[in-house]
Amino acid sequence: MSINALQDELIEDFSFFEDWMAKYEYIIQLGKELPLIDEVYKKPQYLIKGCQSQVWLHADYVDGEVVFTADSDAIITKGLVSLMVKVLSHHSPEEIANTELYFIDQIGLKEHLSPTRANGLLSMVKQMKMYAIALQSEDKK
Repeated sequence: MSINALQDELIEDFSFFEDWMAKYEYIIQLGKELPLIDEVYKKPQYLIKGCQSQVWLHADYVDGEVVFTADSDAIITKGLVSLMVKVLSHHSPEEIANTELYFIDQIGLKEHLSPTRANGLLSMVKQMKMYAIALQSEDKK
């Protein structure tokens, strides 16, 4: 499924919830379903800078696709990173680097997150794209 199809699917999923408390509960549930990151990646070099909470992110390159794993020590943040992993994992580095993540605005995340969480979300996006660009340049060697 393409990145845009995954974004559209998330927009549709979030449209079923009438208020933001229900949407937060859904984000928390998604965080609980996030596959566990290997403990070896829970080290400072895998922390995303700019997040208020601790968020670890790792990218593997498997058969031409970037596969992200992540974790956080905060339940909402873990849900947010799980959204990003769901949308961006299992795509080519080029797709990830060049995609526009419109679902963040469309589901209302930016306006319903605290400024520090919104900055953290932008840091996640930036780090995931940086991993993709780095893997893309590795692929061309």
